[in-house]
Amino acid sequence: MRSVSDHKQAIIRKARALGFDTCRFTAATLPATTQSRLNEAIELGHHATMDWLEQTYERRRSPESMWPEAETAILFGMNYGPDTDPMKMLGAKTKGNISVYARNRDYHEVIKGRLKQIAQFVASAMQADVKVFVDTAPLLEKPLAAQAGMGWQGKHTNLVSREFGSWLFIGAILTSARFETDASEIDHCGSCRTCLDICPTDAFPAPYQLDARRCISYLTIEHKGPIPIDFREAMGNRIFGCDDCLAVCPWNKFAATASEAKLIAREDLQSPFLAELLHLDDAAFRSFFSGSPVKRIGRNRFMRNVLIAAGNSDDPALIEPVTKHLADEDPVVRGAAVWALSQLEDNEAFDQRRRLAAREHDPLVIEEWQACLLQPQV
Repeated sequence: MRSVSDHKQAIIRKARALGFDTCRFTAATLPATTQSRLNEAIELGHHATMDWLEQTYERRRSPESMWPEAETAILFGMNYGPDTDPMKMLGAKTKGNISVYARNRDYHEVIKGRLKQIAQFVASAMQADVKVFVDTAPLLEKPLAAQAGMGWQGKHTNLVSREFGSWLFIGAILTSARFETDASEIDHCGSCRTCLDICPTDAFPAPYQLDARRCISYLTIEHKGPIPIDFREAMGNRIFGCDDCLAVCPWNKFAATASEAKLIAREDLQSPFLAELLHLDDAAFRSFFSGSPVKRIGRNRFMRNVLIAAGNSDDPALIEPVTKHLADEDPVVRGAAVWALSQLEDNEAFDQRRRLAAREHDPLVIEEWQACLLQPQV
């Protein structure tokens, strides 16, 4: 009869065979310090409009709060390291910069099916209950992964690994079976604050604290309305997410390029031209980003981001395609087009355009015209 230790090693081997780069075990509980840190972030409003963080706090604060029968958390990491420096793309102002994790298939789809295979094995071998999680339920995967020794949560709040740097997707299986737990990893950030200092919008009020209201990843993905005008220039050409705090981490010198084919960047998503993206209607958007996480935010939110990048491009050739979005059906898109033109056109041309649009009745777009008058123009 196989021992629990034998089953643990079998799970690790199966995880490796399915493409996971690391597999660790920990108790399905989290310390009070983790819970208090989450509570503090919510009380400070750092979760922005992500109300689900507050609504699910009681279940989210520790795994046993969500599933009392859980005894062990099995954490799985899959490397998605890029083959080029993500920071280099920020200088290509006429191209859109998409976060490394979204340049190919949605990692939820890549990981979840494989976790289910492992979960079936655990359930059968251990005669235990199991639940699978890939960032879609109130489970704090990063603290659990750190507790399991997969890495540590850096000052940017993301997981850092000595072996894989910043580039790990995390999946988890909770089970009623008991396994021997692995040792946790200590914090190796030391006095380094590179990730904090690189942030273009100062989204870190203190080490280990992230204010989503100022975070470009939040603003371009989760935020549904107009991007606050104070952050638009800082967005640069980032049209989906931001990798700055991840990319500059010194521990990335040990990171390897992703080996999973579905996580290696598609060539057409490495650095798409803004001029081409500006022509995407809803059908073309869905087709172009089929299978990509970008598709989840929808064409209108994505076009808002592209228009802001166009405004930061210093490319007058984009004036014509931007202008067409003044007639877009979505008021947020129309407003972003107004701002982009305020950056691309000279004062006289923009003022003339504003006067022609004086009869605009949409309050949101009127507000954009008025706000742009207060901003320095080219």
